[in-house]
Amino acid sequence: MIELRNNISNHISISEKDMEKFCGLFKAVQIKKKKFLLREGEVCRFEGFVTRGLFRVYHVDQNGFEQILYFAKENWWITDIDSFTNQSSSRLFIEALEDSEVLIINRGDKDYAYEHIPKIERLFRIMTQKTHVALQRRMIDNLSKNAEQRYMEFMEKQPQLIQRLSNIQIAAYLGITNVFLSNIRKKISLGS
Repeated sequence: MIELRNNISNHISISEKDMEKFCGLFKAVQIKKKKFLLREGEVCRFEGFVTRGLFRVYHVDQNGFEQILYFAKENWWITDIDSFTNQSSSRLFIEALEDSEVLIINRGDKDYAYEHIPKIERLFRIMTQKTHVALQRRMIDNLSKNAEQRYMEFMEKQPQLIQRLSNIQIAAYLGITNVFLSNIRKKISLGS
């Protein structure tokens, strides 16, 4: 719970009593590599905080291609916010890329926290705003930058992930083919 407590403290100031009460609402779940926390068609009944490991959150399009929305590593929150909020069928998969641990809170407990620990609503508002900013920036980058620029930016912002991901996963995140990514890497290594 130390990682969760630190993450919360990075966003809001909260009393020790309220911190204990909120953290007590989470349940630790172990997920083995290649296992799913959520599958398309299921209703997402959790928000999670990754304490160990790595997940990918992705959608499979009508042609069977995977489109990775984001990777969730240690100290990242993970959910299908659409399915969780609307209690509707998910369009996403959440898969562990490594043996992982995630702290899960269900909707009822989150609503309880909103009602009984008012600062928690502020916490999730701040995190939601940061998520919207990140998604907006990613959309703009996808529309305005070419694949090589997006790859270079990914390497710069997430160098530790490069070692933990396959070329196929990186390509799916960037919205390009694995062959195209290999060509970009070759071009970069040649210095042209």
